[in-house]
Order: sequence, then C-alpha cells, then structure tokens
Amino acid sequence: MNITRDDVRNIAIIAHVDHGKTTLVDQLLRQSGVFRANQEVQERVMDSNDIERERGITILSKNTAVYYKDIKINIIDTPGHADFGGEVERVLKMVNGVVLVVDAFEGAMPQTKFVLRKALALDLPVIVCVNKIDRPEARPDEVIDEVLELLMDMDASEEQLDCPFVFASARDGYALKNIGDKPVDMKPLFDTIVDYIPAPTGDPEANTQVLISTIDYNEYVGRIGVGKVDNGVLKINQDAVVVNHHDPDKKEKVRISKMYEFDGLKKIEVNEAKIGSIVAISGIADIHIGDTICSVDNPVAIPFQKISEPTISMQFNVNDSPLAGQEGKFITSRHLRDRLFRELNTDVSLRVEETETTESFKVSGRGELHLSVLIENMRREGYEFSVSKAEVLYKEDEKGKKLEPMELCYVDVPDEFSGAVIEKLSQRKGELRNMSVSGSGSTRLEFSIPSRGIIGYRSEFMTSTKGNGVMNTIFDGYAPYKGEITYRKNGSLIAFESGESVTYGLFSAQERGVLFIGPGEKVYSGMIVGESSKTEDIEINVCKRKHLTNTRSSGADDALTLSPKKVMSLEQSLEYLDTDELLEVTPTSLRIRKKILDPTLRKRASFKQKQQK
Repeated sequence: MNITRDDVRNIAIIAHVDHGKTTLVDQLLRQSGVFRANQEVQERVMDSNDIERERGITILSKNTAVYYKDIKINIIDTPGHADFGGEVERVLKMVNGVVLVVDAFEGAMPQTKFVLRKALALDLPVIVCVNKIDRPEARPDEVIDEVLELLMDMDASEEQLDCPFVFASARDGYALKNIGDKPVDMKPLFDTIVDYIPAPTGDPEANTQVLISTIDYNEYVGRIGVGKVDNGVLKINQDAVVVNHHDPDKKEKVRISKMYEFDGLKKIEVNEAKIGSIVAISGIADIHIGDTICSVDNPVAIPFQKISEPTISMQFNVNDSPLAGQEGKFITSRHLRDRLFRELNTDVSLRVEETETTESFKVSGRGELHLSVLIENMRREGYEFSVSKAEVLYKEDEKGKKLEPMELCYVDVPDEFSGAVIEKLSQRKGELRNMSVSGSGSTRLEFSIPSRGIIGYRSEFMTSTKGNGVMNTIFDGYAPYKGEITYRKNGSLIAFESGESVTYGLFSAQERGVLFIGPGEKVYSGMIVGESSKTEDIEINVCKRKHLTNTRSSGADDALTLSPKKVMSLEQSLEYLDTDELLEVTPTSLRIRKKILDPTLRKRASFKQKQQK
C-alpha cells in the first residue's frame, strides 16, 4: 500500500543561465540555519568547481538539504546552460516539483523553455520565482504574463497553469507572496514549497527500488550513485540487484556497503533510507545513470528517458609539436586515454571513441562550452595535448540524405546592431524566423541555424555588438544539410622557422596582419603567430635579426615599436581554428598551429584537396 511521507519534500531549482538559482540556494541554506551565525561563507557556495566559480555558471547539478518546520527539503541546483541540459533531464526524475527561477527584467529565455518543457513532460508541479525584483528596471507584472503565455504554449495542464508566483531578491535574501508586501526573509518561499510541492509517496512494504539519477566520483571511494528511494527500504549490508530499463540483460548482484543522506553541504552516513529519501550509495564499482537498485526477490527496472545525443565532436591528440613535453606533467597517449575515459564516470552527455591510431581520440559533446570546460579542467590538472576544430555530427535519413543538427538561436541586441547580426548569421546559413522590437531600443531576433554556423561565431558576435548583445541557442533536431559555410575570411601568419621571436622580425611581420605573440616567445615552423590581413596564409620569419654593420649599434632596434599582441582565451582560440589547424594546449600556453608543420608537405596536401573538390 502507498503511503505519503510528509516530513520530506524533493525539489529541483531550474532556470536560464544567470537568473540567480545558485544565489537563491545560498539564501535557503543560510536562512534555514545550515551555517552558524558567525560562519564565513563564500558566495555561490554550491559552485564548488574552480571553473564554475570563475565563470559564474553551474556545470554539474548539486544536491543539498535544508530543514524548515521539521520538514527536510532536498534541493537540487541544476545548470542553466544549454550544453549541460543532460544534467537537468535526469535529476528531474528525483524530485516531486520544481522551482522555476525567472529574472524580473529578462523574463522567460530560451533555456527557461527547455528546462520547463522537461518538467511539464514529467507532470511536475511548478512554483515560479520571479527573482531580482530589486533591479531598477525590473518588470515583474509583464514577466508573469510571459511565463503564463509560455505555459499555455506548452500545453500545460490546468493545475500547472494555476501555479503559485513568488517574488524574490536572492541577493538581498527576501521573498514575497505579493509585490507590495514588506520584505523580511525567505519564509514565503519556504511556505510555498511546503504547501504546494507534494510529499513523496511509495510503498514501504514493497520490494526496494532506487533509480540512480546522478553519478558522483571520488578518488577514495570511486563511483557514488545518487538517487531517490521509490519503494521499499534500503539498508546497509542488504543484498541487491542492479538492473537497467534500456539494457534488459544487465543483472548484477551487489551488497550495499555505505550509504549517505544530504544535510546542508555535508553527506551524513545512514544505516537505512526510506521512501522519498535522496541517498548517495558508494561501493558499487560499475554503477551507471539510469540503473535501478532492486531487492533480489523481484528486480524491476524503473523506466528512464535516454540522455540526449551529443551534437559536436573534436579530436583530442597527443601533443607532437617541437615543444611537446616541456610544460605538462601528463603527456603520453595512456595518460590522455585514462583521463578522457575517467571523465565518462560523471559526464553522461560525453562520448569518447578510440580512432585507428592510439595517439588520437574522438570526443563528442553537447556544445563548444561543454568541451571547452573539459579542456580547461584537463590543462589545470597538468595535461598537455592538442585539439582540432569542433565539427558537427551528421546523420543520414532512410533515403541516405545527409542531415545536420540545427539550433534555434535567440539574439537580443540594441537596434543599431541588428543589421550587422542578421547579415553575419545569414552568411552562416541562418534563417530569420521572427523579429520583435521592444520599447527600450532593443531588438529580439529568432533564427533557425545549423549548429556548425554557430561554431566560432560568439567572439565575432561580441565584437559586432560592442559587447551589448546576448545570444542564446537551443538544440532543435536534425534537418537536411544546408551547404558549405566559410568560417574565416582571413588567412594565418605562419612561422617559417623555429627559434625565439625577436622585435625586428615581429616589426616587419605586423604589417601583414595582427600578431598573437610578442618578442622572446618560443616558436616553431608551422606555428600560427598571427592573423593575416589577406585571405591566404602567409609564411613569415619572426626570428629574423637585423645584421649588424660597423656603423650600426646593436641598440638601434630599441626604437622599433610593436603593436600590442592579440591575447586569446581558450574559447577564442577554439573559435579561431580552421579545419587544417590544431590548438596545442598545455598548463601554461595555448598555441595555434597547422596540422601539417612542414611547409612543403602542407602545400602538397592543400593541392590534393583542391583537386578532389
């Protein structure tokens, strides 16, 4: 018989990137007494990874729990960025309702739609939290209408349309039931969660069923499966069977050796977990997302939607440049292979495939950001390797026609830049679907564009909108191939010989384009040292010194002035790459180079390619 467990609520916090989810969770933790009154707590305490803290984005979903009026509220903070949608899809299986956070100025954004659609499909009740109402340009009333329209567009049920609205300023630590109320604390949001989100139900007498929705990884204990107890009870030292809805042959006998529940930011060891509890289970070596832990007598897998497929891929290669092995700790193909396959422990949306050669691996993910975060993590850990330009993964339909992944691209720009953006995206095979002008002098453009049209466009977009544009994309299925796209109009300046760059050589090179290096940097033949002002590649000698004559002093070079070099971040370097180039990644340097370093062999290869075309 099913019972309701009234002392627990399980919720996920979902939102578009940067609408304030993580700051909201901070406040719920602070105001439920998780931290001591005098405890020093850093902001966005849930973003534990360095990259998350620096970029202000959440990459991995995080579990936490707070107590309010003797009710335990398990909270899952989810990523808002489209590339990490795989994380959101599966954590929704653990919860009984969601809090949708919407910025009181920006309103409903593309990613809001994506995460909301997933929640509605699972029939989850929604609480809408209009955040950042302390912003001077906040427009909460219009945002309410936008969210209701969005719910209607998505065919939400009567109950879902009748969702409660709460108004909050996560930064200032208060929530309100009505706009005019006096701001005090987060109590109105806590009350709404407890009253509106249903308590978990299940049959404590039935056979055990725990669906694993997230995998954590710890070097000391290995894989940790996190999931919700749907039926029965899970106890320490209990014998169990691991089964999987998508893999009927999987039946693995295991013993539950250690189990934890979440409390604030800590994991607390427990001996048993009842229905509705979210638990972390360690000690099962081969546990995967989507597995169900069942009792031995009657193993029944819980259905679980398949994770969305990756849409883009890159080649990760062992670094074979002349400067290889000088800056990294881990440089061999074995190191690279072990690290990439270890990433699969926690990242379900990633695919790693071996290629014909042991020196190269094909890594596929959900987007450029998804793969660049992996690259950044690896270089911080001391790895040295090279990566190719991101390429999209094509499919074929039944008739053998080539299909490619498409994106819906939403652009918000000041009116004066909309023409430039339309022109650039049209060149990249984008089709303008919709255009609306708001009263505040900004235009919203909606495009349907191939995924490869977006690759390498973001930094150009920021330049052409002078940093004032906002661009969001969301995967929109596969469509017939749209034809060739030229990524880069300008060629590269390629170093002609190996050595160290000198002012004299760079001074004569800067007339040919924009330099990426300054004097005194190590270069090698085939390395790209700048962007040419022309369409073709130009080979230059940046190590060339001026010959001294009897009448010239060696200090005569000091008068030469160099333009500042263009310093590119990891994302910009990945965007700059062309199909015949690689990015050499080490813990201290990023160098762009040609795949074929030898100039003669490179010319032969390009000649062959032209003939094939």
